[in-house]
Amino acid sequence: MRNIAIVQARMGSSRLPGKALLQINNIPIIQWVLERLRSCQKLDDIVFAIPDTEKDDQLYEFLDSKDAKIHRGPEHDVLTRFHAAAIQYQADNIIRICADNPFLDPKTIDELINFYEDIKCDYAYNHIPRNNTYPDGAGAEIVSFHTLEKINSEATTNEHREHIFNFIWDNPDIFEIVTLNPSDKWLMRPDIRLDIDTRDDYDEYSDCDLRPESDIKDIISYKDKILSL
Repeated sequence: MRNIAIVQARMGSSRLPGKALLQINNIPIIQWVLERLRSCQKLDDIVFAIPDTEKDDQLYEFLDSKDAKIHRGPEHDVLTRFHAAAIQYQADNIIRICADNPFLDPKTIDELINFYEDIKCDYAYNHIPRNNTYPDGAGAEIVSFHTLEKINSEATTNEHREHIFNFIWDNPDIFEIVTLNPSDKWLMRPDIRLDIDTRDDYDEYSDCDLRPESDIKDIISYKDKILSL
């Protein structure tokens, strides 16, 4: 089984334009994502699915300079972009990663993949604390290629084609949705957000000494310091 991480990335974020290349401790956010994913043990490949627009050429050039694998497709029809990337890289399972999660935890993603392979459901997740106790932004979402094909063939609205797994959430009678909890108590932190959505989120890390190789424990400790100020 080929487990392929597909990272959804673009430069045209409405809340924080160009955030993929904004730097945390002098390292672009997109590089944080790449380097932390490269520490996963269960991934067979990492692919960045980015728009084929002129404003995303800069993102393409940066990723290419880091020897990352890239697929380009429609900016707003993300589902088409994802589906084509999965075909190109012969994915059996697709692990969806958001490019605004620079502090994703490689072990948490590995645990999700192991869980998914054992449970045999349609969709598993631990990227948001919904019915689980993970920090927001530590994990990922996973589906089989078969499930992605079903979504691609049946999702017709703009909302479902841009936010690709909302089709699953909106059709719980069709898809079996499961989640899991962390095995370590210290990681049970549904109260914190580790993603970068806004300028305020980004500014929290303006003077941090974290690195892409930092352990998730150190990242949580830093976040706690910020929250205590």
